[in-house]
Amino acid sequence: MNHHDHSLEQDLQAMLNTQTGRRQSLRWLFGAAAVLPILGCGGSSDGDTATTATTGSTGTTGTTGTTGTTAGSCSVIPEETGGPYPADGTNSNSGGVVNVLSQSGVVRSDIRSSFGTRTTTAPGVPLTIRLHIVNANSGCAAAGQFAVYLWHCDRDGNYSLYSNGVTNENYLRGVQEADANGDVTFMTIFPACYAGRMPHVHFEVYPTLAKASSAANRIRTSQFTFPLATCNEAYASSGYSASVRNLAQMSFASDNVFSDGYSLQLATMTGNATDGYVATLTVAVAA
Repeated sequence: MNHHDHSLEQDLQAMLNTQTGRRQSLRWLFGAAAVLPILGCGGSSDGDTATTATTGSTGTTGTTGTTGTTAGSCSVIPEETGGPYPADGTNSNSGGVVNVLSQSGVVRSDIRSSFGTRTTTAPGVPLTIRLHIVNANSGCAAAGQFAVYLWHCDRDGNYSLYSNGVTNENYLRGVQEADANGDVTFMTIFPACYAGRMPHVHFEVYPTLAKASSAANRIRTSQFTFPLATCNEAYASSGYSASVRNLAQMSFASDNVFSDGYSLQLATMTGNATDGYVATLTVAVAA
């Protein structure tokens, strides 16, 4: 199904015609219309801060310290900060409130290029993201009606719509509706490691595609990361030299999001830096 030429509103009109987690309180202390500083590199050391507390993580294997709640037979993925660059209407960039969810073309699988009036493609190691969404309140059954908004930084650590030089771009952002099996797929690039954060991808889960047009309807905001070995391999590729330096100064134990555990947020990886990677993760939500 090709959504490249449709906005959420257009798609939804066509369709009509035919637990709060551990960091929820930090979801936009800045205020819905707070103007955030636009940085040369999208992520600052405090830009994605979710908490200053750590609770027993090993910081190496990700097998302890995770605080995702359990409902039914599966653990709900931890609630995380959306960071300062969500572009979901909850904050502002240099031009005012920014909401990519209302932009024509946001419902798409391939998020490597900007859409609308821009066509810039973000370079980098190819990455396919496959999320399997399940509902912990329904016996962990596949949540086929849910939708996911996903975004991350580019190869240089910049976030489209916010960071200097890419405020007019909207690449590496997109919305997908889960299929009957609860699966969503995004084609993208391997994100950078910028100062202060381990490599990661942000996403929001919505109960339906119809409700994905407003951030007020999100039922979970979280992040996922990648095995260290994969990061090292990917960053040996051309264009990721800054990530090599930044990753050498970081660890999961020091990361302000994953330091208390990340076993529910560690993607399973296949592939390689030449042919591209596939990241797979099961995401349990309670709705």
